[in-house]
Amino acid sequence: MQVYDTANRLAQEIKDSEEYKLYKKLKDEIQQDERKKQRVEEFEKLRYEVQLMTYTGEGKDEEKAKKLEEMYATLIENKDIKEYFDLEVKFNIMIADVNKIIAEAIKDVL
Repeated sequence: MQVYDTANRLAQEIKDSEEYKLYKKLKDEIQQDERKKQRVEEFEKLRYEVQLMTYTGEGKDEEKAKKLEEMYATLIENKDIKEYFDLEVKFNIMIADVNKIIAEAIKDVL
């Protein structure tokens, strides 16, 4: 089916994109550094908890939100981690844009 072929080509183009390649390279480097890996994982866990509380309507836990901000400020003092977060944002924007394009094309049936 042509739609699947197109989706597979899109997936390959995403993997071939600079956004993907740079993000993956730095992510792999951070994963190999146990200290950086642990610090980023702790941050991502807390970020997930804060986001989940917001989405489920539990409200915002000011203490967790403040801790998240402090962790972020500390983490971005490391140039590799800052670059990792910056690349993560760029990659996520690209994926969000692709999703928006697809959603816009099929909005009449959603």
